[in-house]
Amino acid sequence: MALEKAIDILKIADAKKRSVIGFDAFNLESIAWIIEVAEEEQIPVILMLYPAMKNIIPFSTFAAVTKNLTAKVKVPVALMLDLSPDFETSMEAVKAGFTSIMIDHSHLDFEQNVLKTREVVKACHSMDIDVEAELGYVGIASRENDYKNTDNFTSVELAVEYLERTGADSLAVSIGTAHGSYVSAPNLDLERLESINAVVNAPLVLHGGTGVPETQLKAAFTRGINKLNLATGYNLKMYAETKKVVEEQEIRPR
Repeated sequence: MALEKAIDILKIADAKKRSVIGFDAFNLESIAWIIEVAEEEQIPVILMLYPAMKNIIPFSTFAAVTKNLTAKVKVPVALMLDLSPDFETSMEAVKAGFTSIMIDHSHLDFEQNVLKTREVVKACHSMDIDVEAELGYVGIASRENDYKNTDNFTSVELAVEYLERTGADSLAVSIGTAHGSYVSAPNLDLERLESINAVVNAPLVLHGGTGVPETQLKAAFTRGINKLNLATGYNLKMYAETKKVVEEQEIRPR
């Protein structure tokens, strides 16, 4: 299949009250593994790349490999730049062949977030690229206050205004998660999520999925979360297995 836009996959997930996984790839092998497993399980997937990874895998290489592998499978695959920090980086990914952009200006005040996000959305929409944006602060899991402090959570009232003014296609919300490995168990604000879902007309996204109790994730899926981002969990397992192989097997230069 040809690459699809993330929003097209998410709209189908929303209609079915389901969630799609957004996987952050970290090398060329992980691109192949993610697509291979998606095909085996016959489930759509959103393949993502952190901006900093372009120093290891250029955007153009990442896009070319993904397109080549996607052409060989029957499941929908989208290619998204994850947590893009600015307009220039977003446009670089679009020109390289990415189908979707996740722009993150959530660290700014509301008005600046709106203005800078709207700039990216306008440019992307003119090229038929969809945009995921973030409202509320999804911080670092090693800092407990980042995911326990409700001041960081997405405002129900502002979520409506934010989507109307930015034109973003999907919305990443802050309801008690963070990026990385948690120092204590997260507790999702499911009531807030349900309230947001009731007033916005866009697929909702949950970042920081690794380490969230399965029961809470399932509850979030029934309350509007259509995309769950995962990276930390499988990255740690990959590193552990690689270390194990290196330590247990003799390394031969030829």
